[in-house]
Amino acid sequence: MSPPLPDPVPRSDRIFYLALGLLGGSYVAIIVALLAADLARTSTGDIGRAFQSPQIRSAVGLSLLSCSAAAIISVWVGVPLGYLLSRTRFWGRGAVDLLLDVPILLPPLVVGLSLLILFQTAPGAWFQTHVFAVTYAVPGVVLAQVAVAAAFAARTMRTTFDQIDPRAEQIALTLGCRRAQAFWRVTLPEARRGVLTAFTLAWARALGEFGPILVFCGATRMRTEVLSTSVFLELSVGNLEAALAVSLLMIAVAVGVLALTRAFGLRVQGG
Repeated sequence: MSPPLPDPVPRSDRIFYLALGLLGGSYVAIIVALLAADLARTSTGDIGRAFQSPQIRSAVGLSLLSCSAAAIISVWVGVPLGYLLSRTRFWGRGAVDLLLDVPILLPPLVVGLSLLILFQTAPGAWFQTHVFAVTYAVPGVVLAQVAVAAAFAARTMRTTFDQIDPRAEQIALTLGCRRAQAFWRVTLPEARRGVLTAFTLAWARALGEFGPILVFCGATRMRTEVLSTSVFLELSVGNLEAALAVSLLMIAVAVGVLALTRAFGLRVQGG
């Protein structure tokens, strides 16, 4: 027996969907045009020559290392912040919620300048003298990335916990679990896909961070140079081919990480 045919779409609905497609599709077309223009302007030879440069290979390594560290730290602080904002009511909760938007809304250069000023204060100077150097150093690159990426992770985790039904956690409490046990055994496993999404967003955001790193850590070759600052350095000396090759690498890495994480997340959800 053949399946029933779907109901025909009314004419008025077709016009509605067509209008939505045209409006939304225009933005998708711009993204495709940007990528096509980049690909048309470069060649495999240009990309190969760019990645033979030890400076760019060093930038690739530091980017992978710093972005991974920044994403882990962002999730480490984003999970508790998201849980507290979602499940508890405490004094100053509104102010904390508001402050989480500040790194997202501030111009990136302002974030970098604020970090620079912070570590010129007495506590900041003491930290750099007695613990480890941050300004114009690799730890500063990670800190600059965390300063922005952690806000995205916390926002993602709050939305995740908002969407999880608290009844399972409450049942665990009535069965004798303490709050921490209910969190680790019930709530956090249910939030695993949100944790993965928060990690992905934080990683991708850290990869594209430029302004805070430039102001706070500089763009010193083979020291604090990451992929975003490589594009800036190559453009500053007129090497458009190398800048374009690094840009394409950033696009490819970002798309690859997002695709792998989404596929992994779907398997986790399905399991």
